[in-house]
Amino acid sequence: MTKQKLRVEAAPTRIFPGLALCSLLAAAGYGLQRLEMAASGRAWIEALVLAILIGAAIRTAWTPGQRWKPGIDFSAKLLLEIAVVMLGASVSAATILSAGWPLLISIFAMVGGAIMLSFVIGRLLGLSRRLAILVACGNSICGNSAIAAVAPVIGADGDDVASSIAFTAVLGVVVVLTLPLIGAILQMTQVAYGALAGLTVYAVPQVIAAAAPMGSKAVQIGTLVKLIRVLMLGPVCLVLSLMTAGLRDGTDEPPPHLGCGDRPRPPSLHQLVPWFIIGFLVMVALRSAGIIPAWALAPIGGAATILTVVSMAALGLGVDLRTVSRAGKSVTLTVILSLLALGSASFALIRLLGL
Repeated sequence: MTKQKLRVEAAPTRIFPGLALCSLLAAAGYGLQRLEMAASGRAWIEALVLAILIGAAIRTAWTPGQRWKPGIDFSAKLLLEIAVVMLGASVSAATILSAGWPLLISIFAMVGGAIMLSFVIGRLLGLSRRLAILVACGNSICGNSAIAAVAPVIGADGDDVASSIAFTAVLGVVVVLTLPLIGAILQMTQVAYGALAGLTVYAVPQVIAAAAPMGSKAVQIGTLVKLIRVLMLGPVCLVLSLMTAGLRDGTDEPPPHLGCGDRPRPPSLHQLVPWFIIGFLVMVALRSAGIIPAWALAPIGGAATILTVVSMAALGLGVDLRTVSRAGKSVTLTVILSLLALGSASFALIRLLGL
């Protein structure tokens, strides 16, 4: 038996412990949600958010070892990407058009403006150009994914990458927990709140978790807006590659080191446009064309929700509160101010568009 075959056969065994742990935490989230329903008649905190909180609480007391990591990574990444694709079945062309072309066009302007504003904030607070660009793109597009894609384009080293992503997990969860409270206090409609979540929250799964308490329409609009933001990653990387050639090849900063001693390679096309975004758009097209039967929509949506809750548990297990203490004050302040600016501008845009 070849080594390759052995690795293939061993893969499910390696994934199972972490996957089982995430599934158990997801079940606990659903259990707590049922207790809320029994006690008060409604779920004040959704299972999605509860799974994150349970996972983060466990991570605070215990760091999963190598035995658990493959399954946790599998749950946080692939399961979630599958859930996002399945979520496309709940979005039709009518839903997209209901958001309005002004909103869709404004998203592009918002991303560009947010990148420039965040970059200026970072530079004023003393960040290097590379680090300021990474923080700006991470805040304005899609968090760690944007940082990972932009880093090789601008020649960022390991220290820059580590510093820029230190706050993303922790602050992203904070936003997921607090944004529904803001939406409820401001009495926002599902469309308006979904747009706000899609414009401000870092990652696609976090958008789903933040939008879920406000209703299915908020999830649909939030996911749509967020995916449009993610699609900006390709054009942004292209523009940066043209504008920062000197920065990428410059030697004015200490030699780069990423643990193995090399800078990351520039991203390929499939990294700039992830497969699950294409899958989501294909599902939207199939739904709009009536190819997906009506009876299948509810089961697909239910399965997507379950996979998302399992992924949220994995996300919680990845939240290390100690990263806050390791992040520099300038990076921390830049990330927070940039997020506040993005949130304020997004809310103003939503009011301007009358959503």
